[in-house]
Amino acid sequence: MMMTLPHQVDRTVVIQAAPTVVFAFLTETPRWAAWWGAGSEIDARPGGQMKIRYPDGTEVTGEVIEVRAPERIAFTYGYTSGQLIPPGGSRVTIELEPIGAATRLHLTHEVAEEIARDQHIQGWRYQLSLFANVVADAVNAGAATVVDAWFDAWADPDAASRARTLSRIAADTLQFRDRYSTTDGVADLVAHITGAQRFMPGIRMQRQGDVRHCQGTVLADFVARSSDGQTRASGTNVFVFGANGKLDWVTGFMNVGGKQEAV
Repeated sequence: MMMTLPHQVDRTVVIQAAPTVVFAFLTETPRWAAWWGAGSEIDARPGGQMKIRYPDGTEVTGEVIEVRAPERIAFTYGYTSGQLIPPGGSRVTIELEPIGAATRLHLTHEVAEEIARDQHIQGWRYQLSLFANVVADAVNAGAATVVDAWFDAWADPDAASRARTLSRIAADTLQFRDRYSTTDGVADLVAHITGAQRFMPGIRMQRQGDVRHCQGTVLADFVARSSDGQTRASGTNVFVFGANGKLDWVTGFMNVGGKQEAV
C-alpha cells in the first residue's frame, strides 16, 4: 500500500496538438521513449508496468494505476536504486484538457518528502518542455512542405489556385506581416499577392536550406529571384503553426545592407 504523499509538484503546459495526439505520447512505448529516452517503455493499462531510462543510466519504474483516454493517466514513480524515492513511493497523474484545437496538460507528482518535491520541480519543467517539443515535431513533420507551398503561392498567377493552396496550408484567419503587408485572413492575402505580382512581375521566392523548428515556430531563409534568374532579395520568414498543423501567423524579414529588417 502506498505511503502518505503530502507534498506535490504541479506543472501545467499548453501543447499545440489535439488531446488524442498528446495522449499517444503518454501511452505508446515508441512515443513514450521519444521524450524520455531509449529503453523507456510503458504498458498503458491498469497494472501495466512503466519504465523510464534517463540518458545517464538512471532508471525509474512504476505501475500504471489509471488510464482514461484521452484525458488522464496515473502511475507510480520510484527509482530502482531506492534513493530519494523508492519503487512505488510516489504517484504521477497527468490530465489533458482541450483548449480550442490545442491541449492543456496538467501534471501532479505526489511525493512523501519535501526534499523529493523540491528536487523534481526543475526536472518536470525540463521534461515537459521536451515533451511539448517532441509532440510539436510530430504535428509539424511536414513543415518544410508547407513553407515551400507558401513561397510557391506568391508566384502563382491564378488567384483561385493560390487561394486553394493557402487554404490548404493556413488557417482562414491567417495573419501576415512585413514592411509592406498587414493582411488578415486568406482572402485578404490572396488579393495582396495579386497586387505584389503587378508591381514585382516575375519574382519568385524559394526556400534556402533546411527549416528550423521549435515548439511550433519555424524559421525559413529565402531568396527572391527575377525571371532571368538574378537574385533580387533574400531574407527570413517566421512561420507560427497552430495545433492542427496549419499556419496561424507569418512574419517576413528582409536582409538589407547585411542586416535583417522586417520587409
